[in-house]
Amino acid sequence: MQYKDSARLDSSQVTSSSGGGGAGGKMAVGGIGGIIIVLLAMFLGFDPGALVGGTAAGPQQSTDDYAQCKTGADIDANRDCRFVAYTNSIQSYWSQALSGYQPTTTHIFTGQVSTACGTATSAVGPFYCPSDRIVYLDTGFFDQLTSQLGAQGGDAAEAYVIAHEYGHHISNLTGVLGQVQRAGNQTGANSPQVKLELQADCYAGVWMKNATKDPNSPIAAITVDDLQRAADAASAVGDDRIQQQSTGRVDRESWTHGSAAQRQNWLARGFNSGDPNQCNTFAS
Repeated sequence: MQYKDSARLDSSQVTSSSGGGGAGGKMAVGGIGGIIIVLLAMFLGFDPGALVGGTAAGPQQSTDDYAQCKTGADIDANRDCRFVAYTNSIQSYWSQALSGYQPTTTHIFTGQVSTACGTATSAVGPFYCPSDRIVYLDTGFFDQLTSQLGAQGGDAAEAYVIAHEYGHHISNLTGVLGQVQRAGNQTGANSPQVKLELQADCYAGVWMKNATKDPNSPIAAITVDDLQRAADAASAVGDDRIQQQSTGRVDRESWTHGSAAQRQNWLARGFNSGDPNQCNTFAS
């Protein structure tokens, strides 16, 4: 992924905090292991408090760790600035594509974080909290994506993960996420929850298609290799692939995010069309 050196970065869209230590409450999924926790919580559009316990609270005190990220050229000197570039590009696109889009922030934390959805630890993986409309991310997840889940990694894979979470923000703004939540915590290959996750994958693909067309985007180019890395990351977090890796068997009825093939297919559909109207996974 290539960046525009002259592009202005808006660091106010990325906040950070350091929670340190573990969550005060016990995880609802006990004794299963970190990779299964990631399977259940990764890219979750729902309350992470259901996994880690704790009471709902507002976001923690934020710091200005990204204030020095002012232009695309700063990414060369400080690689952390790439998270500002991802966020800026994603929100610039959606502010034009979705009427009434409401900007939010990416909150980067370590250890644990208090959100309006409850307290979450790094083990939850990236998630979106619909109550405060913030995307939460421990960047250490990207090491897990490559070392434990076997993805190739790279900037495009990271951007896909964040764009997926912003896809949940879009589903929240359009009312789709709320409808799925009211339907209950269903699982299975064709469940509303899986369709919600696939919609977020599709929205991520739509953004990737349009990222370089937007003059306000700090993304200069997305290569074929970038697309392959994003697709590889989507496959790595497929329910079937994680289940096979962790338990040696696949249980379609317990799926929460979709298979590797489903996730790749919807990411590709979003990219190939470049049209968010093609992301109605509920009609498929």
